[in-house]
Amino acid sequence: MVGSACPLPPQASIHTPRASTAPRLAFSPMSAEEKVHAAVDARLGSHIKRAEQALISEKTRVLRPFGLTVPQYAALYTLSLAPGSSGAALARFCSVTPQSMASLLSGLEAKALIERRPSPDHAQALITRLTPAGTALLGEADAAARAAEARLSAAFSEEEERLLRELLARAAAALEAR
Repeated sequence: MVGSACPLPPQASIHTPRASTAPRLAFSPMSAEEKVHAAVDARLGSHIKRAEQALISEKTRVLRPFGLTVPQYAALYTLSLAPGSSGAALARFCSVTPQSMASLLSGLEAKALIERRPSPDHAQALITRLTPAGTALLGEADAAARAAEARLSAAFSEEEERLLRELLARAAAALEAR
């Protein structure tokens, strides 16, 4: 019937114009919890965040036996690829603030996993390198992290994984464009 306000059952799909993907909940006989779940489910960011949280949770679990946090592992891994990086460069590579990286590097240095020395080019900069102990620990921890990522990859066909990478890159670019 045209113009009638017939409530949809909670399981019904609610279609809204492309400009607004939030479900219209005012006429729905949903509980408060169902309304929240429906509203959050309609937001693309919540799905990306859920996947990120699942990945970080799994990496946290597999890195714990090595005494590493995910950010510490990321810094060690980055140093293995770019030895001699400054703290500022590591912060950029690892997507953390310079202050967070400074604290993180202090912890890694206290564990004798890295060493920092003054840069011959810039008196204020410290050059950071993995120690032999850091290299050895990273080798073991990286195998565990790669296994976790392999379990993630196994959930997709090659084409799906390629498409997922493309879509995630496009999502990041859309938000970074500001």
